[in-house]
Amino acid sequence: MNSIQVGSVVLSTQGRDKGMYFVVVATDDKAVYLADGGMRRLASPKRKNPKHLSDSGVKLDAIATKLTDGKKVFDSEVKSALRQFSQNQQEKQDV
Repeated sequence: MNSIQVGSVVLSTQGRDKGMYFVVVATDDKAVYLADGGMRRLASPKRKNPKHLSDSGVKLDAIATKLTDGKKVFDSEVKSALRQFSQNQQEKQDV
């Protein structure tokens, strides 16, 4: 769980949301809290066991900074960042 920090982009490997990308919005001793800006909004993040996640190695610094500073982060920012990340992943797979 050390590599998963606030602002990290993670892939769900278990559960209904398997195969979906999320942004870590908070961490706990035993869980992380995830949002995607669409189905899972920042107001009600998904609680998930870190064992059921795969870290992509990408950290969204702008969103991470806002979350740690306590500034307002909009769902549209998270959704847009994840959409852009997914498109980049698709381009890498196509090449």
